[in-house]
Amino acid sequence: MSNPTTPEPAAEVSAAAASATPEQPKVRAGFITLLTLGVFGVYLAFVTPIAISLAIRVNALAPENPEYLGVVLSLGSVAGLITGPLGGVLSDHTRSRFGRRRPWLVGSSLVGLVGLAIMAASPAIVGLAIGWIIAAAGLNLTSNTFLTVQADRLPESQRGKVAAITGFATMVAPVVGAVIGGMVADQPYVLFLAPGVVAIILVLGFCAYYKEPDTRALVHDERLTIGRVLSKYVFNPKRYSDYGWNWLGRFLFFFGLTLNTSYTAYYFASRLDVTVAEVGGAVATVGGVGVLATIIGVFFGGFLSDKLKRRKIFVLGAGVLFALGSLVTLTATDLTLLMVGALLANIAIGVYSAVDQALVLDVLPERDTDAARYVNIMALANGIPQALAPLAAAGLLALATVGGERPYWLLYLGAAVFTVVAGFVILRVKSVR
Repeated sequence: MSNPTTPEPAAEVSAAAASATPEQPKVRAGFITLLTLGVFGVYLAFVTPIAISLAIRVNALAPENPEYLGVVLSLGSVAGLITGPLGGVLSDHTRSRFGRRRPWLVGSSLVGLVGLAIMAASPAIVGLAIGWIIAAAGLNLTSNTFLTVQADRLPESQRGKVAAITGFATMVAPVVGAVIGGMVADQPYVLFLAPGVVAIILVLGFCAYYKEPDTRALVHDERLTIGRVLSKYVFNPKRYSDYGWNWLGRFLFFFGLTLNTSYTAYYFASRLDVTVAEVGGAVATVGGVGVLATIIGVFFGGFLSDKLKRRKIFVLGAGVLFALGSLVTLTATDLTLLMVGALLANIAIGVYSAVDQALVLDVLPERDTDAARYVNIMALANGIPQALAPLAAAGLLALATVGGERPYWLLYLGAAVFTVVAGFVILRVKSVR
């Protein structure tokens, strides 16, 4: 007798029928634990270069040209913008005995590791940029695929809680990365490859546990062509207005967040009167303070938003609080005030990362057939700011620099404005309280 939950390889089933789950059962602790570890590993490999490793390496290779950091970061973000939706569409259409998501989790994380290896071996900025383009494309898709797994599997009653736990992992990962960066700043192979190896191990651990249905019999109503694939990079904001408002809110929030974080190492070095190579310890110290704040934010926001069945007020509050943290940081003259600014900003990031992720899953269109597509389109709201904001920051610094003194504080002021506006935009969402 065949297993009724697994399609027979010879039988054709529609994509909607294969994934339609009107009322998903709650996931178990093992799923949440391994999912969280996988997300942590990917973010350790992905965010550590953004937070500290790239700054250290750019400073070592081109100490007189800090603006190269913004260019390299932007190139990686553009790579994610181009490849993310394509990977999402192909994941939705994947036929394999291992399901639709697991092959992409493993494959994209391996691509990320290759990119990190190129970065570690590169003796020049050009090679560093090429490596980051490859690494960012791979790891960005891995991260998005983990979110698609949650869209496939989580019931509404667990979305905030799981988002809180995985959101905590994404916030802890850069702190761990900063500690690694501070310890091995002069060892590029360890600096880049250690996080990548951890990511591969944890992704494989999740894939070994998570059992997806065999999708070799999966069929779709439409045939994929180049034109159809390109059309899936966009959506109709009038038809899916709540999804559209959420997309815009995320874009604004992440533009502000990226302005805040792109030049952290340089800003801290200027405020504390140390070199960029020496600032890793200070970044780690401030990040350590942020760990407690992140714990408070993600669990307060994620769990309470599930309990109260409200999302928007938490997202608005996170935008305002992040702005306050940015303003404190731009006025800081010592490590204590930098820590206060980080405390406020990390609480805000924790709340936002948990609650808005749950909100994304709440308003996700066509989740039965095109979940990965819409998850990756939503990821453009993160990726486009990560491409544009560093370039905007580099240009602003170049234009506003007087007498060799770069006005990094302008970036924190801009971050405050964008995150506040982002909080108010989310109030336009109608289907979620």
